[in-house]
This record gives sequence, structure tokens and C-alpha cells, in this order.
Amino acid sequence: MSVIAAVEAPNFEIDHLAAAARRRGHELVLLTADRSRYLHELAQAEPGTVTVVDVDTDDADRMLAVLRTLPEVAGILRMVDTVSDQALQVARELGLPHSDPTATALLRDKGGFRDHLRRHGLSRARSHVFDPATATTDDLVPSVDFPCVVKDVAGAGSRNVWLVRDKEELADVLETARRSISLHGRHLTAETYLVGPMYSAETLTWDGQTRLLGVSSRTLSPEPHFREESASFPVALPDGLETEIREHVSQVLASVGYRHGFTHTEFIRTADGLEIVEVNPRLGGVVIGEFIRRAAGFDVHQALVEMALGERPALMDTVPALPTGAAAVGLYAPEPGVVASVDGAATLANHPGSPELYPVQDRGVRIVTTTDQRGLVAVVMAEGETAELALHHAWSAAGKIRVRMESDEDTA
Repeated sequence: MSVIAAVEAPNFEIDHLAAAARRRGHELVLLTADRSRYLHELAQAEPGTVTVVDVDTDDADRMLAVLRTLPEVAGILRMVDTVSDQALQVARELGLPHSDPTATALLRDKGGFRDHLRRHGLSRARSHVFDPATATTDDLVPSVDFPCVVKDVAGAGSRNVWLVRDKEELADVLETARRSISLHGRHLTAETYLVGPMYSAETLTWDGQTRLLGVSSRTLSPEPHFREESASFPVALPDGLETEIREHVSQVLASVGYRHGFTHTEFIRTADGLEIVEVNPRLGGVVIGEFIRRAAGFDVHQALVEMALGERPALMDTVPALPTGAAAVGLYAPEPGVVASVDGAATLANHPGSPELYPVQDRGVRIVTTTDQRGLVAVVMAEGETAELALHHAWSAAGKIRVRMESDEDTA
């Protein structure tokens, strides 16, 4: 049997991907550098439908060596930002369908993409890219408007993102970047601080035609951090705004030459109009795929498999079911430490919205920070007649769950 290989995957995707691959006569092979991330998902998959291969997914050559020992590889699934380039390289080397690497690289480069948007009249926001190892505060101040947001040019999961309000905070960020963090992109970018609620447009593009599948809401933690607390789908939008979002995102994708694949476009509705925060050239992570499947009845996993095989996804032409709502609330560790337990799941049995508790981290996992998505321990997902009601159900259910931690002294 031929295989479809996923180079890592988001949460909640494995069993659906395996089923979609199997419907096309393929076995799903998961290439991962850490199989412990998928213990819950693998437990849900039908036995024997997923083969897990332990390999350094940062190393395309090692993945190629593994894949060349397998039966015929029919397609590569690229679903995770941090190994996106490696997955594209593997697909190119094997002569398999893949997104345009130039377009994908530009979307992944937060500083370069911001400059691209501004040059093409698609954003008023500015960006200034710098190397924290050599830049000084005095050098940067003339090029930065305070307040600004400083972030890793290739970051993900709200990691290495800082709100910088003055010269002193900029100096602190530089010191932190030099001493205590590892940057994916090796550079930082200082961007215009955009004010307003954040959303994400979930889209699918084929042969340059883009379809808006819906818009997700976002609730962020209090500043100065940007941790994602909750999300819901699909946001009810007036016709004019929905059209504006679809046309704006389509124009942005066309401007970079992105012609095939899902995108997850984060944007802020400012007082002066829509402003793109970033475009992720993939299906939205964590719960977004599950949202779209539940609320709209769209088979996004079938679409992923079809595109991996080089086929036009049927989802481009699928009429949605009468949409309902789906929402999720993240349960974060209350403080750094070791996860002891997640208690209270039994209280959800008779709760409206059929809430479900999904573990993200297992007992015994060490949480090093709670200011970004690395502190996420579990997710509560719920449904409702609308996205708003689903979100109410999810927040109510999440309030009944307790994440317990063990201190370092407890585990010594």
C-alpha cells in the first residue's frame, strides 16, 4: 500500500487524516521528532491505521532517507509552521505536489511579508527587522514607533512576542533575546502596534481561486502577552464585511503568488479598517480544523489529502451544511512546574453544548512558561446553535476544570 506522510501535525488531526488517507487507499505515516505530543490523538485513531516514524523533522535529509525505505510515497502533508520548509524540501526532492516555496517562504517571513504588504498598498503598518545580537537600543529608536510589537520573524504559538512601549522596554527585549531565548528566524521585527479585536480568516485556495470557509474569533490574554485564550467559529458577519474580508485576503494571497493550499490569516479590525497580522500558509492549528469540520460540515482532511495528491479539492465546490457553532477555551498551567492532573471532566457530562476535554500535555510534562502557548495543558471544546452560544458553553465548562501542578520541590 502506498503512503501519505505527514511531517508533524496539529492537535486533533491524526484520526481524521488517517481516515481520509484510507478512503483513498493510502496509509498515513506520521514523521515526528516527539511522538509524546500525539498520545491522545493516536489513542483515538483506529488501530493499525497510523504508522509513527521517529525522526528529526528539522532535518529534511533524514526524513528523505526514511521515506525512501517505505513503500511508494504518494503525497506529503505540510501542516506545521516550524517544519514547513523541511516538508516542502522533502516533497520537491521526491517529485510530489507541493505549494510554491517562494510564496510560502515570504508568508513565513513576518518582517519581509509586512514590508511586502506595505509596498503593495495592502497595509499601513510598518516593520523594522534587526539582529538582536548586534543591534543597540540607540540604533533602533529612530526606526521604531512606540508602542510596537517585537517578535521573532519565524515564530509560532505566540512565542517570543513582546509589547514594547518605550526605549527601556526595548532594551529589556534586546537583553532577553541575547541571553535566554532561541529564535526560529534569528532576527526580530518591530511592527506597528495594531489596536482592535483579532480574528482569523480560514481559506482554501486552488489555482489562484480563494474560498473563504469562515472567520474565527480570538480572545487574547491581557497585555503585555498575546496568549490565545479562546476561539469560536464561524463568526456571524454582515454581508459587506464578509465580502471585504474575502476580497482582501484573496488580494493578499494573489500578491505573493500563493495558488494552492489552506491559509489561516490573522487580522485585526482596527478603527481604520482591516489590518493583516500574519498569514499562515496552512490549515489553522490546534482546534481550527475541528471547528470547520463540526460547524460547517466541511471535510478539510479530505481536502488536505486531495491536495497532497495534486488534485483539486472537492471542498472548493462543496455546499456547506447549515452552520452551527463550535468554540474552544484553552486551559493553561497556573504556574510553571510539572503537570499533576487535569480534574473535573466528570462535571461536563450533563453540561449544555456537549463539551469535551482534550488533553494537550500528559501528566509529568514540565511547563516552563505560562505566557504563551507552551503553557497550554488542555482544551475544552463545545458546540452551540451559534458560535456565540458555543463560546458561552465552552467558557462555562472550562470554569469547572482545574489544572493541578507539582512544584519542582514536589518532584525532587
